[in-house]
Amino acid sequence: MPDLPTPQDAAEAALFSECWDAVLAYADLCTSGSTAAAQLGREAFAHGTREARAAETGRLRSAGRRAARLPRIPLLLTAVRTTAAAWEEEGQGHKLDPDLRLWLNSDKADRYTGPPLTRPLALRGLRDLQQADAELLWLAEVEALPLSVVARRLGLDPATAADELQQVRTLFRDRCHRNHLDTPMDAQCRSYARLLDAVTRSSAADTPGDLSRHLATCVQCAEAAACLRLHGGGLPGALAGGVIGWGGLAYLERRRRAAEVRLGAGRPGPADKANDGPEDAEQKARVARNGLLVAAVLVSVLALGVSMMPFGGSGDDLGARGDVGRQPVADPNPDPPLPSAPTLPPATSKPAGKTTQDTSKSEKPSKPESSSRHTEPQGTSSPTKGDESESPACRVEYDLVNQWPDGFQATVSVTSGKSLDSWRVSWSFRDGQHVGQMWDATVSQDGSRVTATAADYNKSVPAGGDLAFGFIASWRGKNSPPYDFTLNGQDCAKSS
Repeated sequence: MPDLPTPQDAAEAALFSECWDAVLAYADLCTSGSTAAAQLGREAFAHGTREARAAETGRLRSAGRRAARLPRIPLLLTAVRTTAAAWEEEGQGHKLDPDLRLWLNSDKADRYTGPPLTRPLALRGLRDLQQADAELLWLAEVEALPLSVVARRLGLDPATAADELQQVRTLFRDRCHRNHLDTPMDAQCRSYARLLDAVTRSSAADTPGDLSRHLATCVQCAEAAACLRLHGGGLPGALAGGVIGWGGLAYLERRRRAAEVRLGAGRPGPADKANDGPEDAEQKARVARNGLLVAAVLVSVLALGVSMMPFGGSGDDLGARGDVGRQPVADPNPDPPLPSAPTLPPATSKPAGKTTQDTSKSEKPSKPESSSRHTEPQGTSSPTKGDESESPACRVEYDLVNQWPDGFQATVSVTSGKSLDSWRVSWSFRDGQHVGQMWDATVSQDGSRVTATAADYNKSVPAGGDLAFGFIASWRGKNSPPYDFTLNGQDCAKSS
């Protein structure tokens, strides 16, 4: 099984992460298990990447003349389908979905590899668009990404992105109409071609009864109607079904659910963390300020209540007489760190005879030992080391991208507080999950403990910069999030 190809630069590395999610989503539909999905995805990704690089090199050598080809994501999805067809021919069809095997051995599959004029209309129309236009149409319609996110990824002006998308839709329709007229068809289909064009131009136009009956029996004209009718919400399905082929609509639904998980809940995926728009940034800042204000009020009320209790003047008394469920106040400074302050060790570990003055010394509190007062395993909290105002050494964000009955896909993004020449991220699983493969890092696992080590191309991380990688793992019974994340041996706080 081939490894994923090495990105040529940072831009391609970011593109790989985005494309791999799409490839794996479709490969999972095409296979009968997570292991086969990972193998099919890797082979198709390597094949499709080589094809894309060769096409790009050929375009540069031909004095800038653009060769007709698909954008990167649909190109890789097509590679998944062609790799699955190769598996069927090589005797590995038992790894594929049974319905896909029937489709691969039918006339429907032959349309995607037959003469160009007989191929699906959406496939031909997308190839005829300029590369940037085709990417805009695919990301917005099929991958279901918000238009603001698509604009940032393609370097477009968010204020005019909607107008550009509408123009691209119109261009796609014109290309499909021209290709439909060029398609070999019988006399009946040709007699309906101009009527079909006129009916699909307006959302208010009624479809004549004879044309409706014809569309119900002619697959070729029905596909043309779906591509030509830009209103009604049928364009994404026409694109997915016409370009991908088998499983196109299922892939479309899966990508919509994935987009809702990553973006619908208000938390962007790792690839979009640094690309928040002005409105998103303002909203996040407002939420952060409100959270800090509430935390400050709670800390102040707690400090006032403690000061009024008849504990005497000793800080030790405070730790000794306090309720078990209440954390002792770590430092009487007027500006405690927000939203939480590090806790002091239990009072029984301190020598007797300490006075109140001792608790106000400028000594830095040491990290408390693990005890029964912890409500979750080590690593799931936000530890603070050194000075109380110092930020954690790193912060980690874990994102469950997709899950199926016996496997799941996830990404991990870590923000480092200092620059790194190399990195190693470790964590633990609670429910016996096992990592099968990983990209943008190499993986090793010892029991429940997993370690991801930097690849050659992403070892260096600037101070405050992010490192990210993804993986596929198996699970059974329960799939709880991992805990106890560390970066080069230092504890990481989980992003909220």
